Amino acid sequence: MSERKGPVLIELDEAPEAGPEAVAPIPDAGTPPAEGRAMQVVATLGARRPSWLARFFWSALVGLIGFVASLAAWEFVTGLLETRPVLGWVATGLIGAVLLALILICLRELAAFSRLGRLDKVHRAAEVALASGDVTAARGVVRQISALYAGRAELRLGRAELDRQRDEMFDPTSLFALAETQVMAPLDAMAQREVEAAARQVATVTALVPLALADVIAALTSNLRMIRKIAEIYGGRAGTLGAWRLTRAVLTHLVATGAVAIGDDLLGSAVGGSVLSKLSRRFGEGLVNGALTARVGVAAMEVCRPLPFGAVHRPSVTGLVRRALTGLFNGRDG
Repeated sequence: MSERKGPVLIELDEAPEAGPEAVAPIPDAGTPPAEGRAMQVVATLGARRPSWLARFFWSALVGLIGFVASLAAWEFVTGLLETRPVLGWVATGLIGAVLLALILICLRELAAFSRLGRLDKVHRAAEVALASGDVTAARGVVRQISALYAGRAELRLGRAELDRQRDEMFDPTSLFALAETQVMAPLDAMAQREVEAAARQVATVTALVPLALADVIAALTSNLRMIRKIAEIYGGRAGTLGAWRLTRAVLTHLVATGAVAIGDDLLGSAVGGSVLSKLSRRFGEGLVNGALTARVGVAAMEVCRPLPFGAVHRPSVTGLVRRALTGLFNGRDG
């Protein structure tokens, strides 16, 4: 009987030593990864809530300054009225003008808070109508949206089409889809252009201006302006206090969800791995700060938009960054 020939299995007592392919890659020590320091600082400062002691201190300080200023103005005017009546009446008129201006500013701020509250109210009503499937409530939301943009000439045709087909829809999803395509889509396009412009500005200043804190100041001012413009586009023209409150709400949401944590993954996918971002930390920081600004802009759109994104998809941060920054740092490669 002949022996059977075939493969032989030999068991080794020890595993073979790892080859060069198993060695971890050597980290690049030339340029540290970009972190978006300016936007990290802006987000942290904007989302931080002051302590009760700090609020008490500033309230007491403002009250004291107002009391001292009022007392000084009173004594100044009464003294002039006793010694120089004509100048006293002039001073009285000027102080009255200042007080009138302050009252008008307060009324404007209250109106701004009211507009922002109206947008938030419509947004919450739309979410409730979608969750419950109540078409009557959805039609009420659509009526509010049509009334909200009654003075916008660029939305006249879309509003007319929405009003014409409103009663023909029998479920909230289709009704809100019609409202998004006819009314929201043009506003979304305008808001996206503002986001792209802000991301481009922040990235450019960060990359090209080497002054200390210039990137932080540019990021703060650009994001404040962007959020305010987005609110105006959607019908929530915000005053100074309203814009700051809206900015705090957006940045708090981003910090809470970890959306300000960005790395080279988004940077590479957004701008195609720009060579300059690898060679220069300033350009890498500019690209990351621009990407974070785009994230803030998308969050602001979600907060200010009277309808939640549905038929019209939520803008892609990567797409916004690519349109805003591709070609800015890549030269002719973009």
